Amino acid sequence: MTFLQEMEGVRKIRKTNRADVRKTTELTPGHLERQRSAQAQPLVDRNPLTADVVEQLTSHDVLSWQRPGVQHGVFRKLRLGQYPIEARLDLHRMTVEDARREVYRFIRDCVYYGVRSALILHGKGERNPDGIAQLKSYLAKWLPELDEVLAFHSAQRHHGGTGAVYVMVRKSERQKSESRERNTGR
Repeated sequence: MTFLQEMEGVRKIRKTNRADVRKTTELTPGHLERQRSAQAQPLVDRNPLTADVVEQLTSHDVLSWQRPGVQHGVFRKLRLGQYPIEARLDLHRMTVEDARREVYRFIRDCVYYGVRSALILHGKGERNPDGIAQLKSYLAKWLPELDEVLAFHSAQRHHGGTGAVYVMVRKSERQKSESRERNTGR
């Protein structure tokens, strides 16, 4: 049988069988209410890291800081890169604002996952015409602002030298209780 014989008696549909997919520009009351609510509530930035003026550091400046109470031997081991690096964060090619968000999130994640020793790669800023290591300068200001950071020091050459920093992170409450149970036998 041929196609024309099969199509004999078929009539054309008068109404089109197409959906109307044009975007409506009419705003619904629900849309207007959500828009009003979003504009009324300011975005709350829970990140405590400040992004104001910092002391400008150069590529060869060494970062070194420890919170009171950190033992000398512990800090020495950190400085010499003798703790295993459990997490890394690379800030290369980030803006200051992006780096600010990432550092805050990274340190919070380190505490949550029980990471005690981390490495943050910030770069040396050697390509900057003014010789200022911008992310390094901000990082030196931000890390002491975080209560979770116990100490930090510029890395050893094989881990990035003055373009990276070792960070010692405080134990989480869960780790503290596990240590207490292990050491007291409770």
